[in-house]
Amino acid sequence: MTAADSPPMLVQVRVGAARLIEGPLSRPWRSAIFKEPVSGPVRLGVLGLEGDQVADKRHHGGLNQAVLAYASEHYLLWREEGIDADLGAFGENFLMSGLRDQDVAIGDIFSVGETLVQVSHPRQPCNTLARRFGRNDIVPRVWAKARGGWYMRVLREGTVQAGQAVVLQERLNPGWTVARVLHAYQHAAGIPEEALAAARVVGLTESWVLKLQEKAGV
Repeated sequence: MTAADSPPMLVQVRVGAARLIEGPLSRPWRSAIFKEPVSGPVRLGVLGLEGDQVADKRHHGGLNQAVLAYASEHYLLWREEGIDADLGAFGENFLMSGLRDQDVAIGDIFSVGETLVQVSHPRQPCNTLARRFGRNDIVPRVWAKARGGWYMRVLREGTVQAGQAVVLQERLNPGWTVARVLHAYQHAAGIPEEALAAARVVGLTESWVLKLQEKAGV
């Protein structure tokens, strides 16, 4: 059972188009972080949801980043801490309840509707979030709280729909949660042994393996 103490569920499925955005912290920038909930079934393929777009293909999208998931429980915590965060503010494709970064482990395989998805790596907080929220403190706060969300690869394509159960089918790395791996990367210079252990986690995206090793000095 998760920290939310309720069966995990897909609360919303969200997609968005890449567009030019004007914000208070920078000149206009192109992003697909603004996504809207979809009613009814949506096709999920190995590269993501039908109707969803990626603006920065160098850092986003691809087989290991087909879906960005985020915990609905985090939004209440952000609002309690003075962050104006409506559902979808973190640009997630799957808004989930009953699962958090502190509960989900790298390599976890879940069934959602007809599909099978696998947790591939944490979402690394970046300046896109600062632009989205219009405040520079959001990125260090996401790092500190480990509330960035996680990416998933698609093992079996199919349709998904809001309201479906999210069922854990296999756990490959008990204890290696998304939050733990994110912090292993963040503190790799000071605790290299933790970063190197994280790099050996089964199912972790290869780019993250290399990043962890590099930060640990290997």
